[in-house]
Amino acid sequence: MEHNKIMDLVSRMTLEEKAGLTSGKDGWFLKAVERLGIPSIRTSDGPHGLRVIDENIEKLEGHSVPTVCFPAACATAASFDRELLAKMGTALAKESQNQKVDILLGPGVNMKRSPLCGRNFEYMSEDPYLAGELGTAYVNAVQAEGVGTSLKHFFSNNQETRRMDVSAEIDERTIREIYLPAFETVVKKAQPWTIMASYNRVNGTHSTANKHYITDVLRGEWGYEGLVVSDWGATHDRPGVIAAGCDLTMPAENTDERIVEAVKAGTLAEADLDACVVRLLELIFKAVENRKPATVVDYEADHAFAREVAENSMVLLKNDGILPLSKS
Repeated sequence: MEHNKIMDLVSRMTLEEKAGLTSGKDGWFLKAVERLGIPSIRTSDGPHGLRVIDENIEKLEGHSVPTVCFPAACATAASFDRELLAKMGTALAKESQNQKVDILLGPGVNMKRSPLCGRNFEYMSEDPYLAGELGTAYVNAVQAEGVGTSLKHFFSNNQETRRMDVSAEIDERTIREIYLPAFETVVKKAQPWTIMASYNRVNGTHSTANKHYITDVLRGEWGYEGLVVSDWGATHDRPGVIAAGCDLTMPAENTDERIVEAVKAGTLAEADLDACVVRLLELIFKAVENRKPATVVDYEADHAFAREVAENSMVLLKNDGILPLSKS
């Protein structure tokens, strides 16, 4: 949709409608504004296989539609194969179109910094260059099929213990040399439709409310044009995340009135809310315009391809007299 039409929609929205658009309808869908013809779009896990809920759609858990399970990023990154990751992204995007999913929640390019991190399986590598290059191949392939991605988790999501409030204390040089380069590469080479802010704090500030990294670095320095979404349940201060530039809180939250109250009280600039709404509308209409509901998928062929991906992700080591280990 043209920018002037989006701005016209924003001018016609009530404050309550604007605030409402910045949180989900339920576990997976964004809200619609039927009065103005603004539709709802659908997100879904994940980077290695669709998790599309068939029943109890308002819940995060339920009966999933059978889809193909591809190898996880911890395996596929070991292929060092951009073309392989692109082919996998294409297959996942076509399955997304077939299942009417608009945003595929992945890939994960967070750096692996501890073997205890419960999400290491869905992160590509501990190497920023490798994660950035393979993440770029994946994102470009998915989005070429008209399905959005969600690059995650921005950033330093290094552990599951107290993941909602732990603070990763990191100096700026380490952030720039280790934690951010993979995200920067994918942003500049692929412009993912969305980026997912992580649960944790970074140097004391929650990632979803960290204006320095969301607005100054991600958008200002790198030129990111898309939408920033919270990880599911990662928002702690609705007005604060809007002010920081985090556009969408997921899943559904009954706290939209906090944004309305903050704007009326003058503690949140309506211009900041409008900026988030503009990005939301840009995403929504881009997703709708790129839908291909007639997409047909050969799931048996995709299953065979998933085996091929797994085979090409294996790393064989030659036993050159090392095994068996001697008792000495």
